[in-house]
Amino acid sequence: MADADLLFMPATRAAALIRRRALSPVELTRAVLAAIDRAQPRLNAFATVLHEQAMAAATRAEQAVMDGAALGPLHGVPVHIKDQVDTEGVVTAHGSAIFAGNLPARDDATAARLKAAGGILLGKTTMPEFGHKGLTDGPSFGTTRNPWDLSRTTGGSSGGAAAAVAAGLGPIGLGTDGAGSVRIPAACCGIVGLKATLGAVPWEASADTFGNNVYAGPMTRTVTDAAVMFSIIAGPSARDAQSLRGPGLAPVPPGLIGGDLNGLRIGYIAKACNAKVQAEMAANTIASLDALSARGALVEEVTDSIDWMEYQGRILYQAGFFVSCTPHLAQWHNQMDPVLLAFMERGSKFSLTQYREAQFARTRLFRAIQGLFERYDVLVTPTLTRTALAADFDAADGQIEIDGEACGITRQGWTSYMYPFNLTGHPALTIPSGFAGDGLPTAVQLVGPWGGDMSLLRLGALLEQDRPWAQHRPPAG
Repeated sequence: MADADLLFMPATRAAALIRRRALSPVELTRAVLAAIDRAQPRLNAFATVLHEQAMAAATRAEQAVMDGAALGPLHGVPVHIKDQVDTEGVVTAHGSAIFAGNLPARDDATAARLKAAGGILLGKTTMPEFGHKGLTDGPSFGTTRNPWDLSRTTGGSSGGAAAAVAAGLGPIGLGTDGAGSVRIPAACCGIVGLKATLGAVPWEASADTFGNNVYAGPMTRTVTDAAVMFSIIAGPSARDAQSLRGPGLAPVPPGLIGGDLNGLRIGYIAKACNAKVQAEMAANTIASLDALSARGALVEEVTDSIDWMEYQGRILYQAGFFVSCTPHLAQWHNQMDPVLLAFMERGSKFSLTQYREAQFARTRLFRAIQGLFERYDVLVTPTLTRTALAADFDAADGQIEIDGEACGITRQGWTSYMYPFNLTGHPALTIPSGFAGDGLPTAVQLVGPWGGDMSLLRLGALLEQDRPWAQHRPPAG
């Protein structure tokens, strides 16, 4: 089989071929590792590549097939994991020089579950320091570049995972999402990204499990791969309180089993706290809505006045970084990302009263979105307001520009559809919606009620049928 066919094969198909002894895990892993070596100088998507460990695991996986052993759903399939997720004995540096030698003693639950399902760990993918911004660059590793256009960002903070999946460097990647960090890079790179319902997938690394807004999630080229990966990593962990009290996953409603969507009510949110949307991003979102309408869904624009709490969200975000990163300042200040330092400085100026008021605003936003789900079964937005920014964009103070107009900082002008659903806990799926005139991918976001993750994936699969994208591949370079 040609390398290109191997590299862009969905994980589910690869696993099926491996089970039938029609594909060798050794052959597949070797091809992906070779592709990583070729692409790494150009894309810089990996913080660590595990050549020997991955090949040894592939050899064991192949022997298990030959022995007729029980095989997991990802048996023999290469996977990569973001540098933020603990992996036993493999450096987890959080994109920072501070943790360059950090060797976790145990796997995070999500990593352990991927391995137990038969996944072969290729390495750890890049992220900005502690995942603080929506671009992937930093003083400890350089800049990760978008495979569709090397002058553009991959988005962040799971930018390495998105670039790797888009470029055929492993069919599935595990990312994390604290304010859009799975969905932003997925949208920038033209792949699928799921931020699940709060508690559906455990996040054991949270320093505040009771106030968590960070989610681990799948990043894939196909919706089926995302659904399979999600089913593997979902479930409670004794180390994550949110997962213990999670709502559980609702079954797919009978009305979504087939392709007839009559009765499905869609609320279209054209804008959140943003002033503008790139014309092509908006048009491709409408085209996705039209595809759902053609199947019988009723689409209605949401006109409710919603306080998207951008400023209060910023208080929670930047104050959190100030508290968590201050212990490192004395020793590491000169090696930390200047954008992170700027966020910390701003976070230091917020008062306890402001912080508590921001927490109260989070509850108000949750209740506002809950109110929408009394009228709608799913909400739809553009994922971002425009295509990927320049790779060297100033994430601290740079102004987002759309159609020649300055539209505010990234949270206001680019990622305004992202952070609200980290705060409310509702599941959100981003899938490709087409391309803009600059040749970069556009994306649409589907948001569901708590526990409605599988329904979102089902709708995403229907859009994948009607408006396919996986056949598109970035230039090889």
